[in-house]
Amino acid sequence: MKSEAKSIIEAGKAILGIEFGSTRIKAVLIDPESKPIAQGSHAWENQLINGLWTYSIDAIWNGLQDCYADLRANVKEQYNTEIKTLAAIGISAMMHGYMPFNKEQEILVPFRTWRNTNTARAAAELSELFVYNIPLRWSISHLYQAILNNEEHVKDIDFLTTLAGYVHWQITGEKVLGIGDASGMIPINPDAKNYSAEMVEKFDKLVAHKGYSWKLQDILPKVLSAGENAGTLTEEGARKLDISGHLKAGIPVCPPEGDAGTGMVATNAVKQRTGNVSAGTSSFSMIVLEKDLSKPYEIIDMVTTPDGSLVAMVHCNNCTSDLNAWVNLFKEYQELMGIPVDINEIFGKLYNHALTGDSNCGGLVSYNYISGEPITGLAEGRPLFVRSANDKFNLANFIRTHLYASVGVLKIGNDILFNEEKIKVDRITAHGGLFKTKGVGQRILAAAINSPISVMETAGEGGAWGIALLGSYLVNNVKQQSLAEFLEDSVFVGDAGTEIVPTAEDVAGFNDYIKNYKMGLPIEEAAVQFKKYSDD
Repeated sequence: MKSEAKSIIEAGKAILGIEFGSTRIKAVLIDPESKPIAQGSHAWENQLINGLWTYSIDAIWNGLQDCYADLRANVKEQYNTEIKTLAAIGISAMMHGYMPFNKEQEILVPFRTWRNTNTARAAAELSELFVYNIPLRWSISHLYQAILNNEEHVKDIDFLTTLAGYVHWQITGEKVLGIGDASGMIPINPDAKNYSAEMVEKFDKLVAHKGYSWKLQDILPKVLSAGENAGTLTEEGARKLDISGHLKAGIPVCPPEGDAGTGMVATNAVKQRTGNVSAGTSSFSMIVLEKDLSKPYEIIDMVTTPDGSLVAMVHCNNCTSDLNAWVNLFKEYQELMGIPVDINEIFGKLYNHALTGDSNCGGLVSYNYISGEPITGLAEGRPLFVRSANDKFNLANFIRTHLYASVGVLKIGNDILFNEEKIKVDRITAHGGLFKTKGVGQRILAAAINSPISVMETAGEGGAWGIALLGSYLVNNVKQQSLAEFLEDSVFVGDAGTEIVPTAEDVAGFNDYIKNYKMGLPIEEAAVQFKKYSDD
């Protein structure tokens, strides 16, 4: 097997996927059958500078180069060979944010990431203008907020892009963006597979009085769908990626994508009537729609798959952090008692014990709000556990309520899709830390959204693998298949994972729980207010 992988690398048939996550840059090298054969990574953190979250240009390139060097070292260690050329490369990154450049290719203000929430006025005004939900983190919100703030740099913008679009531009010379990532800049017209011409025109009229030399379409990257030509690695790009100088130019690079799109690819959820749920520190669900929603919803973001199908996204700021903090208390207790600690065993025992509790958690309620949660209208968060004297307070119900809380807000958003919009799905695939203990998080999520949930072994490969698969689709799609067909036939080969179907009892119990949860939200609001006063 090792000799075969070595031959693939030396023949230049391997495909490289790189994803810039919020805390880690990861590189995955795959073979023509889409199996990972090497990987590298680099840890990094955003910085809060002048009240805005950012990563510096130096951090971006130092991180990319260190990540690639780590991949090279992994290849050297495993196969005693060097990467000289590749079949394809793909770049992915966290979506949204604001990276404006002038004609000299200089960034005009530090990269403003998706995490910034200073765009509330812009997002609200644009949502009203477009009759379409425009989230705070979208690039158009950042641009319009800079205009509202009368920021001097706006007049000098020559190009506006995302992090993935920036890196791709610098290594290929092409100002392009995959349609999924582009759909997090401004709304996409799924029929035209391009930015909404109507909304572009509305925006230009809105800011016409400013007299800028540019129109919106002029400064945005060209939109490309998966499989389209997005350029090749230049000599300068090869040096920027591999500072050792071994990597050669001329390698095809697929359209750069956002982390939501690569997550859909990695879970085989790009076909209409499929979806995926990611549940870790934060959580989000992506449901691929057959048609547009009947109206805009403030808590549902509309993006697209990497091949342009509309996707309804429910994004929640909080998921497992509070649950993990409670589990850590049991770890501390075990250590205090002098009992050997295996944290995975603690998670497994507690999670499985939770399934023996009442389906409605015996009346217990938990709010896992480490930070604010826009879906429930909280600008700040205070983790909170609530019970009355008559509730069934035992260990199983206690852990179960924290598991429910992890996906409670996700349920509120998805209830709109399934109950009000009557969306139909054939398969939802889950991935992330919540599902590490086999069957438990999966069963809880199935009850929350009243839908069968599948978990695949490969889902853990993540977004770097997802963008590598898009690179493979660019160069290995010899049958000219759609992206969904290519993934089904060439990557997953019918593997739908292990499915859990919700029971009527679990669904009814979660519905009872969420009623209590919603009724108790004023308690959470009061906790936020009280903590504010005590901090002063």
